[in-house]
Amino acid sequence: MQSAQHLNGTSATLTLSIELASASWKIAATDGKRLNPTNLRLDAESRWTRLGDLVAGVRSLKSKWGLPADARVAVIFEAGQDGFWIARALQAQGLEVFVVDAASIPVARQARRRKTDRLDALKLLEVLRAWLRGERSEVHMVRIPSEDAEAQRLLARNRGLLQKEVSQHRDRTRKLLLLHGCADPLDDSFPERLMAGQVRRADGRPLPQELWDCLLLEWERLELVQRQLAAMEKTLLHQLPQLVQRNIAILAQLKGVGWVGAMRLVLELFWRNFRNRRQVGACVGLVAQPYDSGESHTDQGISKQGNRRVRALLIEMAWMWLRHQPGSQLAQWFARRTAGANKRGKRVAIVAVARRLAIALWRYLHDGVIPADAQLKPR
Repeated sequence: MQSAQHLNGTSATLTLSIELASASWKIAATDGKRLNPTNLRLDAESRWTRLGDLVAGVRSLKSKWGLPADARVAVIFEAGQDGFWIARALQAQGLEVFVVDAASIPVARQARRRKTDRLDALKLLEVLRAWLRGERSEVHMVRIPSEDAEAQRLLARNRGLLQKEVSQHRDRTRKLLLLHGCADPLDDSFPERLMAGQVRRADGRPLPQELWDCLLLEWERLELVQRQLAAMEKTLLHQLPQLVQRNIAILAQLKGVGWVGAMRLVLELFWRNFRNRRQVGACVGLVAQPYDSGESHTDQGISKQGNRRVRALLIEMAWMWLRHQPGSQLAQWFARRTAGANKRGKRVAIVAVARRLAIALWRYLHDGVIPADAQLKPR
């Protein structure tokens, strides 16, 4: 009979899984010598206290199971709203931390499967021990960013939120005016015309007082957000490290790539060190997912794994690339591929352009290889 140690593998490692929840954390732990893992529950109100209890629990388990004080300890939990502060705190304590993409964890396909926090913790433990044995094909581990990289990424996302709020306030103002048939342009003189009573209904009557108050308040919010956006854009690049600024400047040298798109790509995607083009395509979720089983042959589209913000940005940049780099090989490929195609065919092909563009920009940034037949901006 095979021993429990042989069945589980990685016997010299203390492995733990954490099922994170707002009220408590469920812990499953094993050292590879026991068929049944130990289950713990951390109920402290403070998350930091729970983290301290977890580290103390690791020391207690080492002593209880006769493991050396410097024994390897590996911890796994799912990526989620808690971010990466837990991973960095555990790494500071000398623990090896893995953050798994929850969507990649294989689960039973029964219509009614059992699901509890305890079972989820046990499943995570199985995933971790399989990963440590070298079984890497089933799940995807998330790269843990540094605090600096995460803070820099937050700057770019805050700018995007402010830009979105500007569009929202403008759109709400326009729709409020359309309720009464008014199509006045929303230019810089709009508040002056509104205050002077020159903005009227379609039949020439003045706007209702309630609508007038609402429009004035909405415009004040718009001006506030615009001032915040302008102030941020003046200082945004200067808040970034010199290396990041240099990478942004390199990408922005290409026609069709603006400083905003270059900044977002560097902060959201190219902070990672990719080893090959397949890793780039897989990271942005623009890899095809065929379904080929028996007589069934179906194209399921792209995987949509990874950062959705980067995916949307690359699609937008792909369209801009076709406009500003028509002589590049990538644009010529798109033209040949979509010759005679309808709008839907072009929308499908632009995804392939976005994936190839991401790889080409990575090569340009990493190796200095300019995309084939692409042009740089005049200096």
